[in-house]
Amino acid sequence: MHAPFPFHTRFLARAEGWFTRASASLLGQLPCRRGCSRCCIGPFAITTLDAAELQRGLVALNRSVRQEIEGRARVQARRVESEFPRLKQSPYLDDWSDPDIDALVERFADLPCPALHSDGSCLVYPFRPATCRAMGIPVETDGLVEGACPVQSFIPIVRLTRSLREEEQVLAAQEAVAIDSLRQMSHQDKEEVLLTYGFLSDSATRSSEPRQGSERCVKVSASLLEADAPVAQRIEH
Repeated sequence: MHAPFPFHTRFLARAEGWFTRASASLLGQLPCRRGCSRCCIGPFAITTLDAAELQRGLVALNRSVRQEIEGRARVQARRVESEFPRLKQSPYLDDWSDPDIDALVERFADLPCPALHSDGSCLVYPFRPATCRAMGIPVETDGLVEGACPVQSFIPIVRLTRSLREEEQVLAAQEAVAIDSLRQMSHQDKEEVLLTYGFLSDSATRSSEPRQGSERCVKVSASLLEADAPVAQRIEH
């Protein structure tokens, strides 16, 4: 089984806490419920940290469920690669232009997440990507607030408090530190892959095990995450 990265585990726990507080502040206006899976349809990018976490989740599943998920992912990968052949060479999206990514997302907008169960639930819920953990909270850009998905366009949208938005920025910084740590540990410089490839253990997305020479960088990055913790705590209170 892939060992969890301590700094990533802490980041995910903090992200969960932020979502809980943000959801509570929306006064019951968040429509997300078990079985509501609109946000699980359509491809999107995940980080290499997310891919490593998905691999841990797959190993923890019943073998038949794992094979079912991986089977769907392989079918999807072949389908996407048939129209975007460059993915056969590398599943990473770091060097893709925004228009090219948008074209892929639009072309396969009907593609469900490989881990989406027929009842609308997530088969790898405890190991889901950071994007999925924060999904549902309204987005704010240049002072304008909009729903995170089409479902939210039918309900009043409540603006998050300034402190919660500030904490969101802290979380983004912590995630960047965790990703940088993984890059140093695995000796690769890529950060993003298409969700589908996160479920394929034989793809290039599988993170390398930490090497002996990278122990120091892990300690340094972990200390940076800990240094950020008081900031998040001040925001919470």
